[in-house]
Amino acid sequence: MMEKNAKIYVAGHRGMVGSAILRELERQGYGNIITRTHQQLNLCSQQAVEDFFAEEKPEYVFLAAAKVGGIMANDSALADFMYDNMMLEMNVIHSAWKYGCRKLEFLGSSCIYPRLAPQPMKESCLLTGELEKTNEAYALAKISGLKYCEFLNRQYGTDFISVMPTNLYGPNDNYHPTHSHVLPALIRRFHEAKEQGLPHVTCWGDGSALREFLYVDDLAELCVFLMNHYSGNETVNGGTGKELSVRELARIVAEVIGYEGEIRWDASKPNGTPRKLLDVSKARALGWQYHTELEEGIRLAYDDFLHNPMRAER
Repeated sequence: MMEKNAKIYVAGHRGMVGSAILRELERQGYGNIITRTHQQLNLCSQQAVEDFFAEEKPEYVFLAAAKVGGIMANDSALADFMYDNMMLEMNVIHSAWKYGCRKLEFLGSSCIYPRLAPQPMKESCLLTGELEKTNEAYALAKISGLKYCEFLNRQYGTDFISVMPTNLYGPNDNYHPTHSHVLPALIRRFHEAKEQGLPHVTCWGDGSALREFLYVDDLAELCVFLMNHYSGNETVNGGTGKELSVRELARIVAEVIGYEGEIRWDASKPNGTPRKLLDVSKARALGWQYHTELEEGIRLAYDDFLHNPMRAER
């Protein structure tokens, strides 16, 4: 168990996941939390990261920093996604080991699993098949971080763990018109269509892809829970165990926002992985359960979009 006064470093504290972990730590009474902005600490710089760990010597690390984006961003910047993510995660994990961090938790993504993995996807299906090409670079980087944690555990006896969340959404999401993930992209698109009185909205793909969504504050609770209650080389999936089609998701988002126009689909655009449902029985067996149902979470996310104009402008 982390002591309430333990020195905890949250890497990526201004992003959606990192800020949720920060909120959860503060809610649970942890008061010695270290953060650095990108301007204060470039995690892609090995020397800067080493200097930071040598000076601060955090006891616990939540590695939530990452270069992230949706299908278009991933597919158009493969090299950037691979380089930036591998550099920052390797720098942080290596320095955490080198400077005696007691425990580190690495945040991955469900895209690490094979494109056509048996559904729902168990943690054990990692590296059993080909990855989805549109986010292969990001997935390879995340697999490397997960495996580096495992190999440090095996070689040096560290206590480094990883958690693999499903598709996330919630406060501090990225609502960029082309570089965001599907749910925040739909929120922005339907909001703007409603504001402009557009008769129809065109969405990418044919809407048949199945997706699972987890509210980010539920993930944050899982992250702190695992830091206190789990040790092991195998990752832990974080999700709801429920899925729906992107077509159904679009309908729900439109209803929450109040858009009453027609929803069209552009089948010339990629669908991505056909299905991505996580098996969350391991997390449940450990004692964790999600709380926020999808429609409630979308309402909370839309409220965040409306009251955080800088998010809407990204």
